[in-house]
Amino acid sequence: MLSWRVIVPFLLTGTIWGSTWFVITGQIDGVPAAWSVFYRFALATPALFIVAALMKRRLRLTGPEQRLAMIVGLFQFSGNFLFVYHAELYVTSGIVAMMFGLLMVPNALFARVFLGEKARGSFWAGSAIAIVGVSLLLLHEWRANPDAGVIGGNVSLGIVLAALGILAASLANVVQANPVGRGVPMVSLLAWAMLYGTLFDLGFAVLTAGPPPVPTSAGYWGGIVYLALIGSVVTFPLHYNLVREIGAGRTAYNSILTISVAMAISTLFEEYRWTALTLGGMGLAVLGMILALRARRQKSVQVQQSAQMRVRPEEAGEG
Repeated sequence: MLSWRVIVPFLLTGTIWGSTWFVITGQIDGVPAAWSVFYRFALATPALFIVAALMKRRLRLTGPEQRLAMIVGLFQFSGNFLFVYHAELYVTSGIVAMMFGLLMVPNALFARVFLGEKARGSFWAGSAIAIVGVSLLLLHEWRANPDAGVIGGNVSLGIVLAALGILAASLANVVQANPVGRGVPMVSLLAWAMLYGTLFDLGFAVLTAGPPPVPTSAGYWGGIVYLALIGSVVTFPLHYNLVREIGAGRTAYNSILTISVAMAISTLFEEYRWTALTLGGMGLAVLGMILALRARRQKSVQVQQSAQMRVRPEEAGEG
């Protein structure tokens, strides 16, 4: 955890992603969320292929590798982001970011199912504390919204959408770390996954939002460039390499930094109001995440040996 190969991408991804939650709000102001997701990855995809080519990573994938890329693309670059963008129509960006701090919980569950990793009891105890903290923040959001008392109201819809985004992101996190994924250069897998996700996004946007809009605001397109190049092309390879280096559960540690940045920005620019309830919720959430992610994780010997055999020597040390 103290290696520069962990610390540098850890800090970069946490800080950058903490800022992207707010930038997204400018992408859904007057523009259908589905088209904004498509524009983002339509720009990011060719850039990521160029990065892979410059890094001299192989771009030709086998059949199983292409199928894995399609699955990752569907869950990460389509489902996850479509849910998140639509969730921010109803819930402030900082709260959605806080909810994503609980990504460690489905990460641990899916890692147990797909990778044979086991989380200790202390992990689940810390996770329970974090869930209580996030629940207090959501309760505040619920009370502050005019539709809070209506089942199916805006806040509840935003919470459901954010939760679905968390599940989609978690599936992508864990599935890509299987033996097939470990045999593919990370940037190549992500480039193909992003291409598939972009195609899914295009189809969804056409079916649900009609013809593509052409925003004229320089701020909108500046946000697209930032989200596509900095928030996607730079961060996703770093993030998924972290998953390979320290595991899906421990990678969720950077959610604490992401949350801190996101909530600070939300306070400054979205007029988020702090109360005793929200301060207590924030404190419990962060404390729970720290306790949960300090818990050591176990991995079955058989799965670990299998994964090691499938990693090619030239890719094993890729950072």
